[in-house]
Amino acid sequence: MTKTIDGKAVAKKVNDATQVAVSELVAQGIQPGIVVIIVGEDPASKIYVRNKNRKAEKLGMHSVVRQLPDTTTQAELLAIIEAYNADDSIHGILVQSPLPKQINEPLVTMAIDPHKDVDGFHPAYVGKLVTNYPGHYPVANTPRGIMTMLKEYGVDPAGKTAVVIGRSTIVGKPMAALLTNANATVTIAHSRTKDLKAVAKTADILVVATGIAHLITGDDIKPGATVIDVGMDRDEHGKLVGDVDFESAQGVAGLITPVPGGVGPMTIATLMQTTVELAKWSDKRE
Repeated sequence: MTKTIDGKAVAKKVNDATQVAVSELVAQGIQPGIVVIIVGEDPASKIYVRNKNRKAEKLGMHSVVRQLPDTTTQAELLAIIEAYNADDSIHGILVQSPLPKQINEPLVTMAIDPHKDVDGFHPAYVGKLVTNYPGHYPVANTPRGIMTMLKEYGVDPAGKTAVVIGRSTIVGKPMAALLTNANATVTIAHSRTKDLKAVAKTADILVVATGIAHLITGDDIKPGATVIDVGMDRDEHGKLVGDVDFESAQGVAGLITPVPGGVGPMTIATLMQTTVELAKWSDKRE
């Protein structure tokens, strides 16, 4: 029988711990602060940013949303980032994707003070993640949140075969690195993978992050596998669905995340967790 992973419940546990940590820092005169910069009017991004802001405020954090027009230039955005780099009330800086075509995203990533890189996208942090370097540093929030869910549900990646479908720097690549560091045997699959569905069926742990609605069905899942659906897609009726056909996966997967209510809440909870950690580490920089 397939068991549904309750991302909301796990996120609540993370948020409860974060709220305690915020209170402890505030008592020491430090209020964790985050700024989310959004460029343009992408509807999905605006909803996501609104949810982040509400959660941060609810947890007692200093939260800023900086809305910029889609005509914002590269130089203007970099100047705004530099101002937040110098703002001691801000511990985490996040620039929401997607960005308009005139903005060079890698340059934006490099412009953020690494000590405030709440997404963990700076090449120095990516290198530390891949090499499993010890110490304190941020890691991409969605993959980190997924690892938290796996632990909460007693899924130990060690010795298991894991397949990550998707190779983005936001999810796929850091997810593969975290699973490798946890001693799984990892395959990264993508649009050029031959016989993708057969590869998917080898997985004890299957993470799907492609943005293609219902790419994976129950026929593509190994019986008893843990299936993590990162997709946030819309079907022909406008309904929010995942990259995995949830209904056909029922009775095949051992554990599965729903869409919505699975990975999404954990991403925001982990973002808040990381912001508080950056505030804690701000006086103990490596």
